[in-house]
Amino acid sequence: MTDNSRAIKVIVVCITLAALLAWAGSEGSVPWLGVPLFAVCVFIAFVMQWIGFVPSYLNQTEHFYDLTGSLTYLSIIIFVLLVRDGLDARSQLLAAMVMIWAARLGSFLFMRITKDGSDHRFDEIKPDPVRFFAVWTLQGLWVSITAAAALAAMLATDSQPLGWFAMVGIALWLLGFSLEVIADRQKRVFRATRAQTGHQFIHTGLWAYSRHPNYFGEIVLWIGVSLIAWPVLSGWGYATLISPLFVTLLLTRVSGIPTLEQSADRKFEGNHLYDAYKAQTPVLVPRLTKPAVLQESQVTGQEPA
Repeated sequence: MTDNSRAIKVIVVCITLAALLAWAGSEGSVPWLGVPLFAVCVFIAFVMQWIGFVPSYLNQTEHFYDLTGSLTYLSIIIFVLLVRDGLDARSQLLAAMVMIWAARLGSFLFMRITKDGSDHRFDEIKPDPVRFFAVWTLQGLWVSITAAAALAAMLATDSQPLGWFAMVGIALWLLGFSLEVIADRQKRVFRATRAQTGHQFIHTGLWAYSRHPNYFGEIVLWIGVSLIAWPVLSGWGYATLISPLFVTLLLTRVSGIPTLEQSADRKFEGNHLYDAYKAQTPVLVPRLTKPAVLQESQVTGQEPA
């Protein structure tokens, strides 16, 4: 199978899954112009990616890929806030959580790629319009599924007061968001100072307990969102609770961890200090106790991408 054939298959699968999600999430959804508002939001998510693809392909740039994804979350939530009457406390809480997360992550990723100049993941993809279009379509599915539980709850005709499920969800979201923000900041500081310190890879702070603490935080916060959404879902709407599972699979099996681990393994092949760090530190779920500290004076060189 050629690369273009695979890309076309990805596009078809993404659209098919999005259609199924729109159908499932629309059960119990309030209508807008005669159409379930949940389905409209899924449609908007894909249209925004396809619009973003056009100038990005013409200019052969990936600079606005992650930013477009974050702006899509914000746009959909703002759209719902504008057209949905009588949002209850649960809906307002979910809207705030998604918007805060999207604004923080989008600005962080945009500043990072602006500083770095490029994202090597797109080097072979962006010259090919079909393959490049496929990754934009995949982002539309990512936005739709990730935000599905929050959207389904915000658009549900049922309304219930916040209970203990919501309290647990809030605690998990705060924990996950904090882990993600702190881990990203520690990584940014590390990159800015590694020339002076000579450190080869980040292994301090949260990164001493997990090799990917930011991704662990990402998963935890979406579990929190799903718990808050759960009490007002019904029927096929429960399918939207796939959100944290999708995030987990995407980060641990598709992109994210596999890509970074392979890159690090290639760069540090034969490096006993990196081998020790990898052996002592879990890949995702942090250990409760701090592992043996590597001798910082021995860690020199370049950090994995």
